[in-house]
Amino acid sequence: MITLRRTFTHVEEIRHEFGPIAAVPLIRGAIGVVLTNPFAGRYEPNILPMMDALQDVGLDMARKLLVAMNLPMERMASYGKGAVVGAAGELEHGALWHVPGGYAMRELLGWKGDRNAYKQGQGEEKTGQPGNALSIVPSTKKVGAPGTALDVPLTHINASYVRSHFDAIEVRVPGAPLADEIVYILAMSTGARVHARVGGLEPEGITRWDGLR
Repeated sequence: MITLRRTFTHVEEIRHEFGPIAAVPLIRGAIGVVLTNPFAGRYEPNILPMMDALQDVGLDMARKLLVAMNLPMERMASYGKGAVVGAAGELEHGALWHVPGGYAMRELLGWKGDRNAYKQGQGEEKTGQPGNALSIVPSTKKVGAPGTALDVPLTHINASYVRSHFDAIEVRVPGAPLADEIVYILAMSTGARVHARVGGLEPEGITRWDGLR
């Protein structure tokens, strides 16, 4: 069911946004895989088997992204995911990435939840343990032509309400997806926007450890 054609990685350093040069640059990275869409050109009522088949793809992508960024996992502070579905597919084929993509990065960064519970939408239980990827992984998806760009949202790994980490990274795989393909994307970042200064909850202020605040 899973036939990969390409893997694409993108890593960037941001030192300033027309303000003071940051003492430590913000590093953001993304990885995309291009694979054949087995449901292209037809309506398939039961697409869930592909979700299971994507689990190992997600875990492999998360590990490869961390290697590409050349940083310890402790430096990762925000994450996100997304999908671009080729024109012969449908948006729901991109939605198959919600579980495999989200679970992959959360497991990599130390989340203690159960994979089967996560698949059933029961994976957001409070663990009471700080620093283990408690917040849900934000996501976006679209149907598009080859070379379509996707703005992948990023939020803090432990509390979605950390305002300084609201961000997005643009990802585009040249020449993909073809009409019968899908691009699945994971993204991670080392911190807040380089000149974040609009107030709100700060990472050191996280107290509930419920994935929100």
